[in-house]
Amino acid sequence: MNSLILLLLITLCYAGYNLLVKLAGEQAGGVSPILATVALQVAALSVSCIYLAWLLRQGQALVLPDRAFQFAILAGVCIGLAEIMYFYLFRGFAGEQALPASLAIPIVVGGTIVISVLAAVLAFGERPNSMQWLGIALAGCGMLVLALGSRT
Repeated sequence: MNSLILLLLITLCYAGYNLLVKLAGEQAGGVSPILATVALQVAALSVSCIYLAWLLRQGQALVLPDRAFQFAILAGVCIGLAEIMYFYLFRGFAGEQALPASLAIPIVVGGTIVISVLAAVLAFGERPNSMQWLGIALAGCGMLVLALGSRT
C-alpha cells in the first residue's frame, strides 16, 4: 500500500512538473528559456539538498557505489537535455507554433513508457506479461491517435 501511495505522489509531482514547464515555456516567449531550465535545476537541487540535510541529521550513512554515481550523472545529463528541449518545445521552436500540453505531454510520457519497456526487455532481460504488452501497445496507439488528431 505504501508503494502505491508513493507511486501516486510521484505521478502527481511529474504531472505538476510537465504542466509547470509548459507554463514557464509559454512565458519565455521569444526569449531563450535556458534561464528557466537553470531555475528548474536549482530548485530541484535545493529540494535534494534539504532532503540530504534531513537524512544527515537523522544519522543516515550515505554511500553510493561508483557505478551508481556514474549512472546517476548520466541520468542527470538526460533530464537536463530533455528539460532544455521541453522548454523550447512549449514556447515554439524553429519558427513553429508551440505544441499544446494536451499533445506534447502525453506523447513524451507515452513515448517514455514504450522506450523504457523496450530498453528494459533488451538491456535488463525483463519480461512483461501479455497484459503489460497490451498496455504498452495501447499507449503506442494512443500516441498515434494523438499525433494524427493534431493534423486536423
